[in-house]
Amino acid sequence: MELPDADFAPIAARIRSNVLRQGFMTHVGAEISDLTCGSCELSVDRRPELLQQNGFFHGGVTAFLIDNATTIAAATVKGQAALTAEYKLNLLSPASGSRLICRARVVKPGRQVSVVAADVFCVIDGVEKHTATALASIAMIDQAIAPKVVS
Repeated sequence: MELPDADFAPIAARIRSNVLRQGFMTHVGAEISDLTCGSCELSVDRRPELLQQNGFFHGGVTAFLIDNATTIAAATVKGQAALTAEYKLNLLSPASGSRLICRARVVKPGRQVSVVAADVFCVIDGVEKHTATALASIAMIDQAIAPKVVS
């Protein structure tokens, strides 16, 4: 699934630009930590507004990272617009620590639907702890008919 750097560079630039326009991404404070053809890593630092009453990261933050990272990973393969069709999320353990990291990778690229897996880790004293795993079906959208974000 490797594209030459010259071929992937414009795809990566377009994806990063699109992600920066997502209000919710900005609201949560998540960022793209790594982006390659077929994979995406998103991360977010611990902040009080992202936590449950017991001090763990809210499960909605984990779900958001999975939703966005799997869609972005699918879009990296051909630069095609993508939209989550469904995902199955397993929460393995409470997410605490200073940071959440979601790593998504395309398992099977497709013309209409791509299958993407993701794992979420929390960072506790510099050590990663696996807190969630997911499998997603991502609908691939024709760029010409994909809705545009209006500022």
